[in-house]
Amino acid sequence: MIIANHAHVFPKEIKESGTIDELKKLLDECGIDKCVCFAPFPERFEEEGFPDTPNNWLAKQLKGQPDLYGFGTIDFKAENLRDEVDKIADLGFKGIKLHPPYQEFDIDGEDAFKVYERAEELGLFVSFHCGMHWHRLKGVRPILYDEVGWFFKNLRFSLEHIGGYHFFNESLAVLCNNSREGIQPRAFAGWTSISDIDGMSTWTLTNEQLETVVKQIGEERNIFGLDFPYKDARYTKYEIERFKSLNISDTAKENILGGTLKKVLGI
Repeated sequence: MIIANHAHVFPKEIKESGTIDELKKLLDECGIDKCVCFAPFPERFEEEGFPDTPNNWLAKQLKGQPDLYGFGTIDFKAENLRDEVDKIADLGFKGIKLHPPYQEFDIDGEDAFKVYERAEELGLFVSFHCGMHWHRLKGVRPILYDEVGWFFKNLRFSLEHIGGYHFFNESLAVLCNNSREGIQPRAFAGWTSISDIDGMSTWTLTNEQLETVVKQIGEERNIFGLDFPYKDARYTKYEIERFKSLNISDTAKENILGGTLKKVLGI
């Protein structure tokens, strides 16, 4: 069984290639059994004038979809951010997707800490975008995720993209540094959009780097992600086969491709 994280889904009116139906086609083509879906960011709904909240929209889309699981997003303009987190839990979602550069908030900012605190209290998993994304780096550098681990020792979170080409070592340092105190395992490497299929890119990580991640943080802290719809079936199938070919144990490969996510989310 393969279980994937990190599928961005959208109403067809906003992104036709990003609907639930298109995601299911990709899952079938790639032999993926279950998947975590991210609600659109509120900013995207506002830009398009879509008449619903992203989290409510996703909850409706996931009804009757037993193999799809929801992560909500946060509207940082909301008056009460703790209430925003409560609404995500009330919808039955398993976690939260946060993207500091795109949403333009500081990783260690006061508002963000309100979200982390309530997510920790409710046992929600947080998937962070980790790496550059054409925004000022000062408040979104991956090293700041160490502050999240330091102050919220029972919050489970993933560093998606593992920092990419530019911040791999910094992200690995955070993962290694959050491997002792608090709930364990706590900090996870998100193996998302890190392919070399089309040569070097902003996010490309080498096989050697990926093998180093497993050797340094262990076999139970790595999670495969799709980055749907920005990555297609060709890309996804390549990554699955690439991960299977790495010089790591079969147990590590099974955990990357679903075992870890299954345990963390209880699915």
